[in-house]
Amino acid sequence: MLQYRDDGVVLRTQKLGEADRIVTLLCRRGGRVRAVAKGVRRTKSRFGGRLEPFTYVDVLVHPGRTLDVITQAEVIRPYGAGIAGDYARYTAGTAILETAERLTPVEKEPALRQFLLLIGALRALGETGPAASAESAESTASTGREPRLVLDAYLLRSLAVAGYAPALEECARCGGSSGRPLVAFAVAAGGMVCASCRPTGAATPSPRTVELMLALLRGNWDEAMSSDRRHRVECSGLVAAHLQWHLEHSIRSLRHVERA
Repeated sequence: MLQYRDDGVVLRTQKLGEADRIVTLLCRRGGRVRAVAKGVRRTKSRFGGRLEPFTYVDVLVHPGRTLDVITQAEVIRPYGAGIAGDYARYTAGTAILETAERLTPVEKEPALRQFLLLIGALRALGETGPAASAESAESTASTGREPRLVLDAYLLRSLAVAGYAPALEECARCGGSSGRPLVAFAVAAGGMVCASCRPTGAATPSPRTVELMLALLRGNWDEAMSSDRRHRVECSGLVAAHLQWHLEHSIRSLRHVERA
């Protein structure tokens, strides 16, 4: 089989044997790919440092029987350089990488929109400079924004792409056709619910918190950045709960993320 070239972000690495690593990438064309990088743990490796988490790379890959093999890697952008030195950015970035892997469960299934959201989020966390345009579909946020807000925006948007967007403007159960006000957030129901549909144990978020979630989902950063800390904290809790319910798996990295 012929070699193929793609560009992608390194999501995770794991040791293999004495000198190799298995590298998991989310690629522009090929979706989530797992491939072996041979000899990268040796000090004289030609491209070991290029295949670290957060790095956006161009790779040449040779198909294998069980795992493909990376034969060449060139760095396009080392997002980790602007992320690893700051605890808040690093923990938010780690949660983003883990979520990107969980939301692309099928290997080599194209996931362009998830890839673009990932690039936008890492750009926001890892680069300096003026705020990016809120209209950009590829950008999750600008780097001057709080890491936890960038993370929450990424989680909401990536969930929406996967078909799990929370209902925030209509009742998740009855559709709100009767115009009843939404009074609670029920994770199992899929979002906000009216009083008639409210299940036991549902959270009662502030209306401002729901407005913040909508702003992050839509990319309205002027509104999001003007939100109060208590609403950011409440928003983060709801987003994390919604994410982990639909993934049916905990995102371990979220435990270390600093609250807004």
